[in-house]
Amino acid sequence: MDLSTSTALVTGANRGFGRALAAELLSRGATVYAGARNPDQVDLPGVRPIALDITDPASVAAAAKATGDVTILVNNAGSSTGADLLAAGLDDIRLEMDTHFFGTLSVARAFAPQIAANGGGAILNVLSGLSWVSFPDFGAYCAAKSAEWSLTNALRLQLADQGIRVAGLHVGYMDTDMVRAVDAAKSDPADIARIAVDGIAAGAYEIVADDASRQAQAALAGGVSVLYPQLS
Repeated sequence: MDLSTSTALVTGANRGFGRALAAELLSRGATVYAGARNPDQVDLPGVRPIALDITDPASVAAAAKATGDVTILVNNAGSSTGADLLAAGLDDIRLEMDTHFFGTLSVARAFAPQIAANGGGAILNVLSGLSWVSFPDFGAYCAAKSAEWSLTNALRLQLADQGIRVAGLHVGYMDTDMVRAVDAAKSDPADIARIAVDGIAAGAYEIVADDASRQAQAALAGGVSVLYPQLS
């Protein structure tokens, strides 16, 4: 894909990884819409701020109507409530699903016809190594990301004949506000953004960006005893 002739929309682009993705796409010559619930918070020179709350169908429809030239969609906007599945309130658990599954699906449904009408392109869903392995302390997030992974696989097959490549980015912790309280090794969002955009340009279907995600992917084949050795 020639990024210099592409128009991208990045959701959740006002900060963190979304901002890094928008900056990387912009540096490669793409026209970039920076979606955010409050577009006044977008501070990246050169992008086109656009109001977009992925959990609000009216907002998603308005963003699709306001554009028309999108050929790359990056579903990055996310939430992290820290909710576990047994003790947390159901509202927090629903928020994770509304954001990562229903929100991602809503935006994909709104923009896929636009991408197809513009000759095809790409959709990148920002997933996680936690699409493949779950931790009880934030089980709602893990479950939502796993659902988003399944969604990505289904859309990949369904949209292929429309000239739209659907990719999933799997990555572990990045140095962003979302995981600022986590004491663990974290990747630089700018480095992961370069890997992700390289994958888009190369037409990759799956982008596994760090060692943590590669280890989780490899463990899948080993089954429960490998994914969760504490159960042995």
